[in-house]
Amino acid sequence: MKICWLDIRAAGDSKKAIVEEAVHQRVDGIVADELDDLTSLPPTITKVFIPPTDNLPADLSAADVVILDRHDAGTATAIANSNPGVEIGQFVDVTDSASLGRACSAAQSGDWTILSFRDPTKIPLEIVLAAAAKASGSIITVAANVAEAEIIFGVLEHGSDGVMVAPHKVGDATKLKTVIENGTANLELSELSVTAVTDVGMGERVCVDTCSHFRQDEGILVGSHSRGMILACSETHPLPYMPTRPFRVNAGALHSYTLSANERTSYLSELRSGGKVLAVDSAGRTRVVTVGRVKIERRPLLVIDAAAPSGEPVNLIVQHDWHVRVVGVGGTVLNTTDFKPGDKVLGYLPEQARHVGYAIDEFCIER
Repeated sequence: MKICWLDIRAAGDSKKAIVEEAVHQRVDGIVADELDDLTSLPPTITKVFIPPTDNLPADLSAADVVILDRHDAGTATAIANSNPGVEIGQFVDVTDSASLGRACSAAQSGDWTILSFRDPTKIPLEIVLAAAAKASGSIITVAANVAEAEIIFGVLEHGSDGVMVAPHKVGDATKLKTVIENGTANLELSELSVTAVTDVGMGERVCVDTCSHFRQDEGILVGSHSRGMILACSETHPLPYMPTRPFRVNAGALHSYTLSANERTSYLSELRSGGKVLAVDSAGRTRVVTVGRVKIERRPLLVIDAAAPSGEPVNLIVQHDWHVRVVGVGGTVLNTTDFKPGDKVLGYLPEQARHVGYAIDEFCIER
């Protein structure tokens, strides 16, 4: 889980309300330049003190972490010896190659390194993250707002260990926590048995082209019913008459459900450029990927009926063509036109019905 620090040094009259929201949202840390702002915080929140001047108070026991603009080993040791339990970190404002070098050195050796970048490019952050890849300390990057925090978490795929954001108003802490907790949980996939395969004539099918390179056992979950989906395979495997398109899933008929973030369903017909869809591999590992393009074209269609071990029926309608594939047990790749009853495919069985994409406990029959 990424670290979330709220910087209240410039919060003004909103400081009390912002802190109350932060405590309620269980942010990881509060950053202040007055020790009095930290004394009443619960022990679940890391109390971070950034002194406004070089004259440090003798007693820093109200803080858990003290961040200094610059320090040498002797200064840090002296502070730690006189304030047992207080950790020392360093703040580095990266504006040029020299300060970038200091940031790399601090991140390689320090417990806490707070980074601020003058320029909007994320290349300097990439350099620091790469330099400190094997370090044990934590890198916290200053973000101007929640939107930038989300970008920072994606730098070099792993992102910074955390962000420090100065909230502009009440509500920003909640938005920031939503971004941080917006990871995707693994899914428990089921082994489904094909029961029938039927040619049903013409209709519209959807190819989902994403901005990501799929792995060979990865695709998206698609199904006619919200309670059962089959793992449609990405076009990462060679075909005799066309090149691979590792960003694409030939997913199914446009009425079909698929999963996006937070297990919310979307119809394939609803997907748009810039939208999100959930990529899933044969082990059930998931990640959110961005839709780059959606291609809806009229093609012959094939109905695949399958059943879960519990007897739950699952249905998927795909383009009737040999190169349309789904994922089988162990990550095997199966051509849909070769299916016969008894063949095994991987699928997912959500436990609840759906209303406008949200899971809901209600009476619902899908056929």
